[in-house]
Amino acid sequence: MTARRIAVVSAGLSNPSSTRMLADRLTAATVSALQEISTPAEPNGIAAEVDVFELRDYAHDITNNLLTGFAPPALETMINTVVSADAVIAVTPIFSTSYSGLFKSFVDILDPDALAGVPVLLGANAGTARHSLAIDYALRPLFTYLHANPVPTGVFAASSDWGAHADEVAPLGSRVARGARELAAAIAARTPARESDPYDPSSYLGEGRSFGHLLGGLSGE
Repeated sequence: MTARRIAVVSAGLSNPSSTRMLADRLTAATVSALQEISTPAEPNGIAAEVDVFELRDYAHDITNNLLTGFAPPALETMINTVVSADAVIAVTPIFSTSYSGLFKSFVDILDPDALAGVPVLLGANAGTARHSLAIDYALRPLFTYLHANPVPTGVFAASSDWGAHADEVAPLGSRVARGARELAAAIAARTPARESDPYDPSSYLGEGRSFGHLLGGLSGE
């Protein structure tokens, strides 16, 4: 059977970033959990293909899209990969008690129905555990509005989760594993998504919006 496709969206601003570190852990755990699921068609486990996107690499293109309504070619390709995936892992830093502006700007350029029914594993990180509820009061309602299917466990990581004593209380590893198992189960329960044609006017971009690519797009350089 065709490998399931997972799109990972990381909104970290630095390089390297703890946001990307959390995204990588969630991804590895999800791929591992899928390999442990046997189905009649996949008795040796479910294979996965992963595409990881750092939003900071698309920041200028996202801004151009917000200003003009057209996605430059590189951004258009990335968006089509995300919205046509079997599942999404979305991780953002928490700024001022909520998701980052870059993360929200990316969501703003998606069609409201682009992720309908898609399983999503939510992750967030911040300097202190006081922001851990941001997943439930900010991120989860955002993806519910998009008609996505966030799994019950959202994974938050504070700076202390990366320290020497990180596993003494509420270890990050156990939260990552639980969220990954939930996402893997949601992926296994769905019919594999077909890869969409980014040039198809009936795709998520909608009638007319893909004309930006047909016209050569906007320069992202």
